[in-house]
Amino acid sequence: MELRLFQVDAFTRRPFQGNPAAVCLLDEEIPAAVMQAIAAEMNLSETAFVRPLDGVPWREARRFSLRWFTPVVEVRLCGHATLATAAVLFRECGVMAETVAFETLSGSLMAQRVTAGDAAGGVRLDFPADAPAAVEAPPEVIAALGEVELLWAGVGPKTRMLLLQLAEGAALRRLRPDFERLGAAMQAAGWDGPIVTAAGEPPYDFISRFFAPGLGINEDPVTGSAHTVLAPYWAGLTGKAAFRAYQASARGGELWVSLLPGARVELLGEAVIVLKGSLRL
Repeated sequence: MELRLFQVDAFTRRPFQGNPAAVCLLDEEIPAAVMQAIAAEMNLSETAFVRPLDGVPWREARRFSLRWFTPVVEVRLCGHATLATAAVLFRECGVMAETVAFETLSGSLMAQRVTAGDAAGGVRLDFPADAPAAVEAPPEVIAALGEVELLWAGVGPKTRMLLLQLAEGAALRRLRPDFERLGAAMQAAGWDGPIVTAAGEPPYDFISRFFAPGLGINEDPVTGSAHTVLAPYWAGLTGKAAFRAYQASARGGELWVSLLPGARVELLGEAVIVLKGSLRL
Protein backbone atom coordinates (compact mmCIF):
# COMPACT_ATOMS: atom_id res chain seq x y z
CA MET A 1 0.00 0.00 0.00
CA GLU A 2 1.31 3.46 -0.90
CA LEU A 3 0.04 6.76 0.46
CA ARG A 4 0.76 10.19 -1.02
CA LEU A 5 2.75 12.25 1.46
CA PHE A 6 3.85 15.91 1.55
CA GLN A 7 5.95 18.02 3.90
CA VAL A 8 4.85 21.63 4.18
CA ASP A 9 6.37 24.63 5.97
CA ALA A 10 3.35 26.52 7.33
CA PHE A 11 2.95 30.16 8.37
CA THR A 12 5.85 31.29 6.22
CA ARG A 13 6.53 32.23 2.61
CA ARG A 14 10.11 30.88 2.67
CA PRO A 15 11.27 27.25 2.81
CA PHE A 16 12.78 25.98 6.07
CA GLN A 17 11.00 28.57 8.21
CA GLY A 18 7.61 28.45 9.87
CA ASN A 19 6.30 25.16 11.21
CA PRO A 20 6.79 21.94 9.22
CA ALA A 21 3.92 19.47 9.01
CA ALA A 22 3.47 16.20 7.15
CA VAL A 23 0.24 15.77 5.18
CA CYS A 24 -0.85 12.22 4.35
CA LEU A 25 -3.62 11.71 1.77
CA LEU A 26 -5.99 8.81 2.46
CA ASP A 27 -8.35 7.30 -0.09
CA GLU A 28 -9.84 5.15 2.68
CA GLU A 29 -9.76 5.14 6.45
CA ILE A 30 -6.81 3.47 8.19
CA PRO A 31 -6.47 2.51 11.88
CA ALA A 32 -5.52 5.20 14.38
CA ALA A 33 -2.58 3.06 15.52
CA VAL A 34 -1.17 3.17 11.98
CA MET A 35 -1.63 6.95 11.85
CA GLN A 36 0.22 7.27 15.15
CA ALA A 37 3.05 5.07 13.86
CA ILE A 38 3.35 7.20 10.72
CA ALA A 39 3.43 10.39 12.82
CA ALA A 40 6.20 8.92 14.95
CA GLU A 41 8.12 8.02 11.79
CA MET A 42 7.73 11.55 10.38
CA ASN A 43 8.88 12.96 13.77
CA LEU A 44 7.42 16.42 13.09
CA SER A 45 5.32 18.41 15.53
CA GLU A 46 2.21 17.31 13.61
CA THR A 47 1.24 14.87 10.88
CA ALA A 48 -2.19 15.44 9.30
CA PHE A 49 -4.34 12.71 7.75
CA VAL A 50 -6.97 13.91 5.29
CA ARG A 51 -9.66 11.98 3.44
CA PRO A 52 -12.45 13.21 1.11
CA LEU A 53 -16.03 12.65 2.27
CA ASP A 54 -19.35 12.27 0.43
CA GLY A 55 -17.98 9.70 -2.04
CA VAL A 56 -16.65 12.19 -4.58
CA PRO A 57 -13.18 12.48 -6.22
CA TRP A 58 -10.52 14.69 -4.64
CA ARG A 59 -10.96 17.50 -7.17
CA GLU A 60 -14.71 17.74 -6.56
CA ALA A 61 -14.66 17.31 -2.79
CA ARG A 62 -15.75 20.11 -0.46
CA ARG A 63 -15.74 18.19 2.83
CA PHE A 64 -12.86 16.23 4.28
CA SER A 65 -12.11 14.20 7.38
CA LEU A 66 -9.00 15.58 9.10
CA ARG A 67 -7.02 14.22 12.06
CA TRP A 68 -3.74 15.40 13.60
CA PHE A 69 -1.06 13.43 15.43
CA THR A 70 2.13 14.49 17.18
CA PRO A 71 4.85 11.83 17.38
CA VAL A 72 3.24 10.56 20.60
CA VAL A 73 -0.47 11.50 20.72
CA GLU A 74 -3.53 12.55 18.69
CA VAL A 75 -4.58 16.18 19.30
CA ARG A 76 -7.96 17.88 19.09
CA LEU A 77 -6.87 21.00 17.21
CA CYS A 78 -3.86 22.05 15.12
CA GLY A 79 -3.62 25.24 13.08
CA HIS A 80 -0.39 24.84 11.14
CA ALA A 81 -1.17 21.29 9.96
CA THR A 82 -4.64 22.46 8.87
CA LEU A 83 -3.04 25.26 6.86
CA ALA A 84 -0.57 22.76 5.39
CA THR A 85 -3.39 20.38 4.46
CA ALA A 86 -5.39 23.11 2.73
CA ALA A 87 -2.31 24.18 0.75
CA VAL A 88 -1.83 20.58 -0.48
CA LEU A 89 -5.51 20.26 -1.44
CA PHE A 90 -5.57 23.53 -3.37
CA ARG A 91 -2.16 23.25 -5.05
CA GLU A 92 -1.43 19.53 -5.43
CA CYS A 93 -4.82 17.76 -5.48
CA GLY A 94 -6.55 20.24 -7.78
CA VAL A 95 -9.48 20.80 -5.41
CA MET A 96 -11.72 23.24 -7.24
CA ALA A 97 -13.72 24.66 -4.32
CA GLU A 98 -12.67 28.06 -3.00
CA THR A 99 -13.60 26.96 0.54
CA VAL A 100 -13.39 23.48 2.05
CA ALA A 101 -14.70 22.10 5.36
CA PHE A 102 -12.67 19.82 7.61
CA GLU A 103 -14.58 17.53 9.97
CA THR A 104 -12.38 17.20 13.06
CA LEU A 105 -12.41 16.46 16.78
CA SER A 106 -12.96 20.22 17.24
CA GLY A 107 -15.97 20.30 14.94
CA SER A 108 -16.22 21.66 11.42
CA LEU A 109 -13.33 23.97 10.44
CA MET A 110 -13.29 26.07 7.27
CA ALA A 111 -10.29 26.81 5.03
CA GLN A 112 -10.42 29.28 2.13
CA ARG A 113 -7.83 30.05 -0.51
CA VAL A 114 -6.61 33.67 -0.48
CA THR A 115 -6.17 35.51 -3.76
CA ALA A 116 -5.47 39.09 -2.66
CA GLY A 117 -3.88 41.11 0.14
CA ASP A 118 -0.78 40.59 2.25
CA ALA A 119 -1.05 36.80 2.16
CA ALA A 120 -2.13 36.27 -1.47
CA GLY A 121 -1.53 32.62 -2.25
CA GLY A 122 -2.11 31.71 1.37
CA VAL A 123 -5.01 30.18 3.27
CA ARG A 124 -7.64 31.66 5.60
CA LEU A 125 -8.73 29.41 8.49
CA ASP A 126 -11.85 29.77 10.64
CA PHE A 127 -11.39 28.29 14.15
CA PRO A 128 -13.34 28.51 17.44
CA ALA A 129 -12.09 31.22 19.80
CA ASP A 130 -10.94 30.18 23.26
CA ALA A 131 -10.97 33.24 25.54
CA PRO A 132 -8.77 32.49 28.56
CA ALA A 133 -9.97 32.80 32.15
CA ALA A 134 -7.60 34.09 34.81
CA VAL A 135 -5.81 31.53 36.98
CA GLU A 136 -2.91 31.48 39.40
CA ALA A 137 0.19 30.34 37.54
CA PRO A 138 1.73 27.25 39.19
CA PRO A 139 5.05 28.23 40.79
CA GLU A 140 6.65 25.09 39.33
CA VAL A 141 5.84 26.28 35.80
CA ILE A 142 7.33 29.72 36.41
CA ALA A 143 10.43 28.17 37.97
CA ALA A 144 10.86 25.90 34.93
CA LEU A 145 10.73 28.94 32.61
CA GLY A 146 13.41 30.81 34.57
CA GLU A 147 13.64 34.47 35.58
CA VAL A 148 10.46 36.13 34.23
CA GLU A 149 8.26 39.07 35.21
CA LEU A 150 4.71 37.76 34.86
CA LEU A 151 1.85 40.19 34.22
CA TRP A 152 -1.09 37.78 33.82
CA ALA A 153 -1.96 34.10 33.64
CA GLY A 154 -5.03 32.34 32.28
CA VAL A 155 -6.28 29.10 30.74
CA GLY A 156 -8.35 28.55 27.61
CA PRO A 157 -11.31 26.35 28.64
CA LYS A 158 -11.46 24.52 25.28
CA THR A 159 -7.79 23.97 24.49
CA ARG A 160 -6.69 23.77 28.15
CA MET A 161 -3.68 25.87 27.14
CA LEU A 162 -2.02 27.97 29.84
CA LEU A 163 -1.37 31.57 28.69
CA LEU A 164 1.31 33.67 30.39
CA GLN A 165 1.92 37.34 29.55
CA LEU A 166 5.42 38.62 30.25
CA ALA A 167 6.37 42.24 30.81
CA GLU A 168 9.04 42.29 28.07
CA GLY A 169 9.39 40.83 24.61
CA ALA A 170 13.15 40.59 25.08
CA ALA A 171 12.65 38.30 28.07
CA LEU A 172 10.32 36.10 26.02
CA ARG A 173 12.95 35.70 23.30
CA ARG A 174 15.62 34.80 25.89
CA LEU A 175 13.62 31.97 27.51
CA ARG A 176 15.50 28.67 27.83
CA PRO A 177 13.08 26.45 29.78
CA ASP A 178 13.94 23.34 31.72
CA PHE A 179 11.71 21.11 29.57
CA GLU A 180 11.72 18.06 31.82
CA ARG A 181 10.67 20.17 34.78
CA LEU A 182 8.16 22.14 32.67
CA GLY A 183 6.54 19.00 31.28
CA ALA A 184 6.11 17.54 34.76
CA ALA A 185 4.65 20.80 36.10
CA MET A 186 2.16 21.12 33.23
CA GLN A 187 1.12 17.48 33.58
CA ALA A 188 0.52 18.00 37.29
CA ALA A 189 -1.63 21.06 36.53
CA GLY A 190 -3.60 19.21 33.83
CA TRP A 191 -2.98 21.88 31.19
CA ASP A 192 -1.21 22.10 27.83
CA GLY A 193 1.43 24.61 26.90
CA PRO A 194 2.34 27.10 28.15
CA ILE A 195 1.81 29.85 25.61
CA VAL A 196 4.10 32.72 26.57
CA THR A 197 3.30 36.12 25.08
CA ALA A 198 4.35 39.78 25.20
CA ALA A 199 3.64 42.98 23.32
CA GLY A 200 5.39 43.13 19.97
CA GLU A 201 7.33 45.77 18.10
CA PRO A 202 6.25 47.07 14.66
CA PRO A 203 5.04 45.53 12.44
CA TYR A 204 3.84 43.00 15.02
CA ASP A 205 1.12 43.63 17.60
CA PHE A 206 2.20 40.76 19.84
CA ILE A 207 4.70 37.94 19.89
CA SER A 208 4.56 34.50 21.45
CA ARG A 209 6.25 31.15 22.00
CA PHE A 210 4.63 27.79 22.74
CA PHE A 211 6.18 24.97 24.73
CA ALA A 212 4.56 21.52 24.90
CA PRO A 213 6.97 18.92 26.30
CA GLY A 214 3.98 16.90 27.51
CA LEU A 215 2.89 16.42 23.88
CA GLY A 216 6.36 15.39 22.75
CA ILE A 217 7.18 18.89 21.41
CA ASN A 218 9.61 20.93 23.50
CA GLU A 219 8.94 24.06 21.45
CA ASP A 220 6.46 24.27 18.58
CA PRO A 221 7.77 26.62 15.86
CA VAL A 222 4.40 28.23 14.99
CA THR A 223 1.13 27.27 16.68
CA GLY A 224 -2.17 28.18 15.06
CA SER A 225 -4.30 26.74 17.86
CA ALA A 226 -2.48 28.89 20.46
CA HIS A 227 -3.72 31.96 18.59
CA THR A 228 -7.32 30.97 19.29
CA VAL A 229 -6.39 31.81 22.89
CA LEU A 230 -4.12 34.76 22.06
CA ALA A 231 -6.60 36.60 19.79
CA PRO A 232 -9.41 37.06 22.35
CA TYR A 233 -6.87 37.84 25.07
CA TRP A 234 -5.14 40.61 23.13
CA ALA A 235 -8.50 41.88 21.83
CA GLY A 236 -9.66 42.35 25.41
CA LEU A 237 -6.38 44.00 26.35
CA THR A 238 -6.15 46.43 23.43
CA GLY A 239 -9.71 46.88 22.11
CA LYS A 240 -8.51 45.78 18.66
CA ALA A 241 -9.94 42.88 16.65
CA ALA A 242 -7.21 42.33 14.03
CA PHE A 243 -3.53 41.65 14.67
CA ARG A 244 -0.30 40.83 12.93
CA ALA A 245 1.46 38.29 15.11
CA TYR A 246 4.88 36.68 15.22
CA GLN A 247 5.85 33.43 16.92
CA ALA A 248 9.43 33.96 18.02
CA SER A 249 10.79 30.42 17.80
CA ALA A 250 14.13 29.62 16.18
CA ARG A 251 12.38 29.05 12.82
CA GLY A 252 9.88 31.88 13.35
CA GLY A 253 6.55 32.44 11.64
CA GLU A 254 3.94 35.13 11.13
CA LEU A 255 0.16 35.14 11.13
CA TRP A 256 -2.62 37.62 10.51
CA VAL A 257 -5.19 37.00 13.25
CA SER A 258 -8.71 38.42 13.62
CA LEU A 259 -11.37 37.95 16.28
CA LEU A 260 -14.71 37.39 14.52
CA PRO A 261 -18.33 37.57 15.71
CA GLY A 262 -19.77 34.36 17.06
CA ALA A 263 -16.66 33.52 19.12
CA ARG A 264 -14.55 32.61 16.09
CA VAL A 265 -10.94 33.38 15.18
CA GLU A 266 -9.62 33.86 11.65
CA LEU A 267 -6.04 32.81 11.01
CA LEU A 268 -4.41 33.88 7.76
CA GLY A 269 -1.05 32.49 6.70
CA GLU A 270 1.08 31.19 3.88
CA ALA A 271 2.72 27.83 3.28
CA VAL A 272 5.53 26.32 1.20
CA ILE A 273 5.38 22.70 0.02
CA VAL A 274 8.97 21.47 0.30
CA LEU A 275 8.66 17.73 -0.29
CA LYS A 276 6.30 15.22 -1.90
CA GLY A 277 6.51 11.48 -2.31
CA SER A 278 5.00 8.11 -1.43
CA LEU A 279 4.84 6.35 1.91
CA ARG A 280 4.98 2.55 1.65
CA LEU A 281 3.13 0.52 4.27
